[in-house]
Amino acid sequence: MARLTLVWTHTFERTARKFLRRHRNLVGLFEDVLKKLELDPQDPSLRLHRLKGKHRDKHAVSLTYAYRIVLILRIVKDEVVLLDVGSHDEVYRG
Repeated sequence: MARLTLVWTHTFERTARKFLRRHRNLVGLFEDVLKKLELDPQDPSLRLHRLKGKHRDKHAVSLTYAYRIVLILRIVKDEVVLLDVGSHDEVYRG
């Protein structure tokens, strides 16, 4: 599989900046997860899963047990569109 392009939405940039300011201890892990997404979104350590309900066209990967990154996976275009990062409750809200 070719390396995928990570597309940072404006919302994700803002949310990630705030998230990483609050969770400085997760910066390295955050960077590692993004690198794995570029190389292989199916990497088992990411725990990629399709979302249901109002988020049904999206996927999520685990940053930690408590935190997720929500994304749109576009393998056809070789893109991963990053949408949100935060706690389970934060990223699955309305």
